[in-house]
Amino acid sequence: MPQTLIPNIHDFLATIDPFDKLPKELQRKIACCIKITYLAKGEQIQFGGEHELRYLYVVRTGSMEQRKHNGMLRAKLGSEDLFGFTFLSEQKESQEDYTAVALENTLLYLVPHSDLLSLLEEYPDFAEHFASNVQVRLHSALDVVWSDSEKGIFVKKVSEVASDKIVVADSSTPIRQVAEQIMAVCSPTAVITENGQIVGLVTDRDMTKRVIVAGLDYTRPVKEIMTPNPLTVAPNDLVLKASSIMMQNNVRSLPVVEGNNVLGVLTTTHLVRNNRIQAVFLIEKIKYAKTVSDLSKLTPERQAIFEALVEGKVSGDIIGHVMTLIMDAYNRRLLQIAEEHFGKPPCEFAWIVAGSHARNEVHMLSDQDNAIILADDATAADRIYFQGLAMWVCNALDACAYPLCTGKFMAVNPKWCMPLKVWKASYSKWVANPEYDSLLNATVFLETRWLYGNESFNKELQAHLFSSIKSSHVFLSSMVRDSVSVSPPLGIFNSLVLEKSGENSKTLNIKKFALSLLVDLARIYGLSSGSEKAETMARFEHAYENNLLSEDMLKNVQGAFQFITQVRLSHQFTALKEGRVADNHIDPNAFGSFERKHLKDAFRIIADLQEYTKLKFNRQ
Repeated sequence: MPQTLIPNIHDFLATIDPFDKLPKELQRKIACCIKITYLAKGEQIQFGGEHELRYLYVVRTGSMEQRKHNGMLRAKLGSEDLFGFTFLSEQKESQEDYTAVALENTLLYLVPHSDLLSLLEEYPDFAEHFASNVQVRLHSALDVVWSDSEKGIFVKKVSEVASDKIVVADSSTPIRQVAEQIMAVCSPTAVITENGQIVGLVTDRDMTKRVIVAGLDYTRPVKEIMTPNPLTVAPNDLVLKASSIMMQNNVRSLPVVEGNNVLGVLTTTHLVRNNRIQAVFLIEKIKYAKTVSDLSKLTPERQAIFEALVEGKVSGDIIGHVMTLIMDAYNRRLLQIAEEHFGKPPCEFAWIVAGSHARNEVHMLSDQDNAIILADDATAADRIYFQGLAMWVCNALDACAYPLCTGKFMAVNPKWCMPLKVWKASYSKWVANPEYDSLLNATVFLETRWLYGNESFNKELQAHLFSSIKSSHVFLSSMVRDSVSVSPPLGIFNSLVLEKSGENSKTLNIKKFALSLLVDLARIYGLSSGSEKAETMARFEHAYENNLLSEDMLKNVQGAFQFITQVRLSHQFTALKEGRVADNHIDPNAFGSFERKHLKDAFRIIADLQEYTKLKFNRQ
């Protein structure tokens, strides 16, 4: 290649991802290796055979289309796009066969794989950007800006903060012996068990108040002074969730439990540290707010927390959990205020939430998805009470910037305020006859989470739902057909218009054409694997644990979900900072080389998973 072309090639590479992440010296060395080729419209590059030379291709001008051997579209590529990553792997099984066709006259830069690999050996810190595995490239894009100290304690997992110094004693153990154990390990708390089950909690404060001050005999069994049925947290819960439980229930200690195994204890002393995230204090304000007006005034503070999390590039799952805890607090406080206004409920009930709220994936656009399960003995007069309560709460949530659900999946709708037996009958009907409306109703309420009232109602209803689905021969297949009916936008960056009319024309709906596809697929794999978890990634992980997904597929979908979530949250953040209304509609022209490349990887992962799902469940 003529030396006179190298500066021009270098200048081009320096502006596109991932070459713009490389030091200038490495950029120039790659530019010197490049070969140039021209394809006329219709000319092809065939991948998958035995090649003496392999290349990483960079589209300089023109456009290409990749198709698999079965004709399925793999991706559409335009200027600044790269392809040929999979052939960087020396493992034949990792290389994906496909054909690349020029859609118009196209100029390509070719980087020989052998030269690129040799250069990356000299610069190993930058090898991830050119990894043959897509999940590695996506991981490299999810860089974290905040350090652990900057993030603050409340977005850490409980296991990172809790003390593992804890006493576990049988309920018949004498008080003196438990007190000696507490002193020996310097623990403020003892967990009391009976027949292997956790039945109570005793703190050093209990020893002082209930034994020393009360003058109780030290030889009495410890069960006489324990606090029964203690609240617990899991090791993977956020500290923010634990602190919220402490505040809501006025407790100072929470055992960290997995199964029936006590792993540690989290106390209020663990929380007294400097932190950047003020969500815990917002939850405290919500708890003591007296009116809807008081609560609505806290909306800017909620937005500020969201912006701080996104700006710091805290992972999307943690952002979702934090915003969910805040939304939970609003719901609970409004229900408490409503009961003060309407009087004591005439019968038992459960307030449940659905959708992103149930999945712990709340963001700044999340609307209301809620319902009421009434006791089976609820009367017509009782239902009038709850209709009034639901209308008040839903309108109050709307006033606090949690919009009313456009699909009317809210407790204010009489369809979603029913006795438990009616809910069960509805679920049975939806699962047995999954026509469009029934399937929509079922999928909205496939993930529900109890928030207020009698928790057993929701547990019983969920158990009925899973039992009905397990015995159905048509529901899962209907879900599969529905989930693959919408394809990810593989051609979004090649003048493909997704929204053809209205104010959102020529934009990508990141929710409809990406995130919702993954959520739907996660539901299928969660149900197939018997998972009772609602979170999208937890469902995929459970499917992997039950051999429904390979490890490579799990890592791919993790990377895709995390990156698309980050793009969506960043889009919302930008809109809010600029004083605009946040939405899910993104102008493809707003994407730079970095977003385009990684979104294409993510969209291709979704398409591959859809194809795999269709084949897998059609065989069953």
